[in-house]
Amino acid sequence: MAKPKPSTHIAYRNSKNGKFVPAEYAKKHPSTTEKQHVKNPKR
Repeated sequence: MAKPKPSTHIAYRNSKNGKFVPAEYAKKHPSTTEKQHVKNPKR
């Protein structure tokens, strides 16, 4: 039996403008980024 897919994934946002940023950018700029759980889109 296959594992069910998780219903969320981790995303990073820029705190100043709210845009999504790559994980690498978030690691380099921890004071200006936020980590959040985002629901996966239904298909």
